[in-house]
Amino acid sequence: MLNWSTLSTQQQQDALARPAVSDNASLTQAVAGIINKVKNDGDAALFALTEQFDGVALASLKLAKEKFSSAEQRLSASRKQAIEHAYKQILTFHKAQVSEDVVVQTTPGVTCTLKSEAIESVGLYIPAGTAPLPSTVLMLGVPAKIAGCDRVVLTCPPDKQGNIADEIIYAAMLCGITEVYTLGGAQAVAALALGSQTIKPVNKVFGPGNRFVTEAKTQLSQSVAGFAIDMPAGPSELLVIADSSATPAFVAADLLSQAEHGTDSQVILLSDSESVINNVQQQLDYQLQSLSRRDVATKALEQSRLILTKDLAEAVQVSNLYGPEHLSVQTTNPTALLSSLRNAGSIFVGDYSPESAGDYASGTNHVLPTYGYSKVFSSLSLADFSRRYTVQELTKSGLQSLANTIIELTDAEGLDAHQRAVTIRLEE
Repeated sequence: MLNWSTLSTQQQQDALARPAVSDNASLTQAVAGIINKVKNDGDAALFALTEQFDGVALASLKLAKEKFSSAEQRLSASRKQAIEHAYKQILTFHKAQVSEDVVVQTTPGVTCTLKSEAIESVGLYIPAGTAPLPSTVLMLGVPAKIAGCDRVVLTCPPDKQGNIADEIIYAAMLCGITEVYTLGGAQAVAALALGSQTIKPVNKVFGPGNRFVTEAKTQLSQSVAGFAIDMPAGPSELLVIADSSATPAFVAADLLSQAEHGTDSQVILLSDSESVINNVQQQLDYQLQSLSRRDVATKALEQSRLILTKDLAEAVQVSNLYGPEHLSVQTTNPTALLSSLRNAGSIFVGDYSPESAGDYASGTNHVLPTYGYSKVFSSLSLADFSRRYTVQELTKSGLQSLANTIIELTDAEGLDAHQRAVTIRLEE
């Protein structure tokens, strides 16, 4: 337990430091090598890299049509019902985000419009790792479907038998996705950005992944013209603000729900109650014993923090400094803190709003900025699958009303051609 008010500025910075991405230089070099292989050798590189990293020799990159129906048949009714329920929840929330064009007459004869248009082609990267993530398919596939993207491509690394989990395939079916590739890692992102003999490139890639995937997204977004990514993404994070009214068992369960994501995940508790912190610590030790991913969570807890603050105002201040991916507020009056909480990817309010609800089925998106990027990046939404552009239309009288202003400013900036584009019209 750390007492925030007794820490020096440097100690406070250290307390909120994220786990460093290990061996950054070698990671950059390794990913650059993978990208170059895909760029130069196309499909041959994708097959070879899949065999190297996933341990399976694929016969084909693209998922065959018959795999969709067989996946649906193998799933239990209860599993399909759960995926469908989550789909409807996410669909409801994201449908509400559809926006109308903004049309404004800024002055008589001058009409300005803000329009939105779906991104033509998008790639959805779905991690597999130790377990399939159909929830991520829904989080990405639903807004892509609502936005109306012409082409939606899904990639997911294969298991040791060269298959993609039935849950992944069924969730893709619900979202209307038919172009699916058995491909993961940095090579999948490279294929989506650069294309290959089998895979046509896309305009933007979405989805979380390991550090190789994240590095590939970063490198390719900086080197391929017209290619973009959703956001920088790193290990999972959760910060909980709790006062004396909080239930320690709830808080500990929430912290462990993020700690089990990976050994580089980070969880933080901020509380003005020393007894709550002590009780949460006991609950962490107790609940940890029954977790199937106990070893992973234990490793993550080594770089996590239990911090005592003098009051809730200080807890809010610390939270804003950290800028967590997930923020849980378990206090007597949690809504009272919302106006002061500035930096978080997604906020969970009250004792009965576990972070797991947002991960799966409340309806909000679980693709969120990490590593402090919540200070400048937003949680994924429908808007990310569209591009916004403006239109302006001026009548002759409208241009005349702006002419003096434009002439004066172009003169100040020394841009004669800009000025002439106006005056030549007025002289005619």
